[in-house]
Amino acid sequence: MNAKVKVEELLSQNPIAQGLQLDKKRYLWLLSPALPVLGMGFLAGYQYGPKATKKLFALGGPLLLHVIIPTIDALVGTDENNPSDEQIKKLVSDPYYDRIVKMFVPLQYAANFFAGYVVSRKETPLLDQLLIGCTMGLINGIGVNTAHELCHRPKRADHYWSHVTLAPLGYNHFRIEHPYGHHKRAATPEDPATSKMGETFYEFLPRTISGGLKSAIQIEKHRLNRKGESFFSLKNELFHGAAISATFHATMLKLYGKKILPFLAIQSLYGVTLFEMVNYLEHYGLLREKKEDGSYSRTMPEHSWNNNNITTNLFLYQLQRHSDHHAYPTRPFQALRNFEEAPVLPSGYATMLIPVLIPKLWFKIMDKRVFDHYGGDLNKANIHPKRRAKIFKKFGVIDKLLG
Repeated sequence: MNAKVKVEELLSQNPIAQGLQLDKKRYLWLLSPALPVLGMGFLAGYQYGPKATKKLFALGGPLLLHVIIPTIDALVGTDENNPSDEQIKKLVSDPYYDRIVKMFVPLQYAANFFAGYVVSRKETPLLDQLLIGCTMGLINGIGVNTAHELCHRPKRADHYWSHVTLAPLGYNHFRIEHPYGHHKRAATPEDPATSKMGETFYEFLPRTISGGLKSAIQIEKHRLNRKGESFFSLKNELFHGAAISATFHATMLKLYGKKILPFLAIQSLYGVTLFEMVNYLEHYGLLREKKEDGSYSRTMPEHSWNNNNITTNLFLYQLQRHSDHHAYPTRPFQALRNFEEAPVLPSGYATMLIPVLIPKLWFKIMDKRVFDHYGGDLNKANIHPKRRAKIFKKFGVIDKLLG
């Protein structure tokens, strides 16, 4: 008995043991900031490895995302455990997790500058530049998830950390549109970041990019108007984000020359597309009920697609526990919970990305899930107007809009 007490006393005095007792995945969360380190490993393999493996290393990022992570996800499985209210308080107050998030940023920049060096080398052909661009697009695209975590924080300094993370992609309007636009309109037809049932990703992509930018401009315009400032004021955060992004790209060009322009373009294109693929699947076909006054009901767990696959969640700061994030936007990733009533994706985000790109496959996988989620009443779903009649006919449901 005394031995057991002594062991418990020793554990209580050991911060590592305490941390693991509270969160068994405590040190596995380091996988996310480790991603840029993996990227630098791919770059080193390309630069210093044998010629026969160069293409493989150049494509290391996409292979990791579309092959390796889905495979591990399938093998490792899911984790549906939730922290208790008391554990949530401890998790939220632990500065360790904040350090993990911010650790990503300097490592991301180290990887970008290393990539610039490799791409600028005379012996690096254009095709390899583009392939390396895809690998860096993965890192910078997943970097949006770090920016996402930071953009919900109350401190202004964290907002600018978010801008720094978004700078390589030039997607800085996300810092404004996401917390003040998407979170207000998620799972409604008015939200540019919510995909409609029957809408292909290729239709969604231009709509969400243009709609998100327009939304950010309107949000910032209204914010500045309330303060009695012009949109063209130096206090415009959109301009701050653009300046940070321009500084990054100008520095890269100054250091490595115009040869890296194709690389810069492809990493941004791939990264933004990757991010918007995730946006596409997060609320697909889901709809909040419209009230008599024209407003929408509160965002609830049933308005986001969730998933508990462990590996993808470790890389994405539990973004797949999306329902809790929308219910409590400022709650940090380590404290997010699983909701049984939330609709569930068949696999993790990484696995679902390829189906997103193949509309027939995506519709085959997901449309029945939307149908089942609403108990067969597609009148409750968010459906693409162009395909509404076809979808109702396919599922044999009467469209109440037709009277």
